[in-house]
Amino acid sequence: MANEYLVEVSHLKQYFPIRSGFKTIPLKAVDDVSFNIRPGETLGLVGESGCGKTTVGRTLLRLYKPTDGTVTFNGTEVTDKNIHALRKEMQMVFQDPYSSLNPRMTVEDIIGEPLDVHKLYSTRAERHEKVMELMETVGLNADHATRYAHEFSGGQRQRIGIARALAVDPKFIVCDEPVSALDVSIQAQVVNMFEDLQKQRGMAYLFIAHDLLVVRHISNRIAVMYLGHMMEMADSKELMDHPIHPYTESLLSAVPIPDPKTARSSQRIVLEGDVPSPLNMPTGCPFRTRCKYATDQCAAQRPELRDRGNGHFVACWNR
Repeated sequence: MANEYLVEVSHLKQYFPIRSGFKTIPLKAVDDVSFNIRPGETLGLVGESGCGKTTVGRTLLRLYKPTDGTVTFNGTEVTDKNIHALRKEMQMVFQDPYSSLNPRMTVEDIIGEPLDVHKLYSTRAERHEKVMELMETVGLNADHATRYAHEFSGGQRQRIGIARALAVDPKFIVCDEPVSALDVSIQAQVVNMFEDLQKQRGMAYLFIAHDLLVVRHISNRIAVMYLGHMMEMADSKELMDHPIHPYTESLLSAVPIPDPKTARSSQRIVLEGDVPSPLNMPTGCPFRTRCKYATDQCAAQRPELRDRGNGHFVACWNR
């Protein structure tokens, strides 16, 4: 029987040791996060800068070794021993198309490198043909193959990064804010390309972003993170139309509305206070220091992510 879930993340923790004077204290970048992704599905992961979104993506692919918790891919637990073999199935498109490409390699060598690592061709001609096919898939011309990364625009560089990720024909791609460094007009092209590729190849995505409009457009489900914790997770339409967690409500109230009438009547929810330091987290619920519904129970005990019906998960005592 095939697994219902392609990626299963259970109680994932990622702590980084930080020196403070004479002692070392853990910076809890990701603290007890669990979620699943089905084959061919896109899970959007949103939250403000520094909440741990990128760390989740990198830890899934074992670019960081997790402090605790498990990541299971297609029924197999991801470990240091089997990660090399699983890299063919799991790939990443990085946020910054400038720094994620080697400036000394031509485009053909950048895209062909995964083919070299996993020995996916028998002759140089076959390698060249595969690279040309990948370039065509992402909308690059054949004459781009001999150029270097610095000769391209941001959008083109991101396409090179996407072609490199597709080279091994993965089943799952972590998209780490793949459009945030691009112009708005180019963002739409790249997001549409991700959707087309998903239809053609049936891949699953973890789509990390802080632009909720982009996430709503591409995602089947959306998960909201705050200070390393999962606050809410639901189908994308359900989450946008009926947010339950006060932090999600605040995030959604900040999304620009194109219709002036609706924009004037909508109420912006401004959070009080600053985001606490991950080195000095509040007890109980991490959001309680900025929440108008906070009670003594919120300070005493952290709420679990519970299903409120129809797969709408919320971590809150009072909503």
